[in-house]
Amino acid sequence: MEYLKLCDSDYRFMCVVWEHAPVNSGELVKLCEKSLGWKKSTTYTTLRKLCQKGYLKNENATVSVLIAKERVQAEESAYFVERTFEGSLPGFLTAFLGNRKISEEEAERIKKLIDEHM
Repeated sequence: MEYLKLCDSDYRFMCVVWEHAPVNSGELVKLCEKSLGWKKSTTYTTLRKLCQKGYLKNENATVSVLIAKERVQAEESAYFVERTFEGSLPGFLTAFLGNRKISEEEAERIKKLIDEHM
């Protein structure tokens, strides 16, 4: 299976877009300068690359999202569990929790999620 994967800098850029889209490309340059410390050229290079990959659309200087944040998060999470834990969700949870304790409320939310996905 081919997963949607973004490098860290592309993901941080996408977070800015997801938060503000649809956004004027000039405004996006200002947002990226403020939140990421990027120059105009870096923003436009990354924007062009992510448009070519099908994550974004830039029409009439308006940048719109084509792939939702939740989809990218879900696919990157699935890829991580597959690669790191050979697809074992219990293996992931065991490693993630380690010696940490979770609250009863968190445990109930997790149980509810499991029930919804059975």
